[in-house]
Amino acid sequence: MASIFRRIIQGEIPCYKVSEDDQHLAFLDINPVALGHVLVVPKSETDYIFDITDPAYQELWVFARKVAVGLKKAVPCLKVGVTVIGLEVPHAHIHLVPMQNMSDMNFSRTKLTPSKEELETIQKLIAQHLA
Repeated sequence: MASIFRRIIQGEIPCYKVSEDDQHLAFLDINPVALGHVLVVPKSETDYIFDITDPAYQELWVFARKVAVGLKKAVPCLKVGVTVIGLEVPHAHIHLVPMQNMSDMNFSRTKLTPSKEELETIQKLIAQHLA
């Protein structure tokens, strides 16, 4: 069965896309740990990030860096934190989280529930800084 990320990539489930190329997709987490939390995924479905081929792994991180640079310009923060957890969805992905302090990277705390309007505003801001 296709993962939720596969279904997003295929357009079966809508997302708040901030960037895309032939091999990758970056979109907002709809239950973020901080506003502006972006998920970066390879379009080819691999469960474990370290099972990705070396060239694809390097390309994924180059794409993620591009998104992180745009994210930092769009969402006021000290830094963009990066983590790879990947237990909840069997599809390799990178979390990019705008950080004001270390607690912004606490994935154990209650997630935020931004409105559709808040997500659309953040989506547009990030996409503008990536254009």
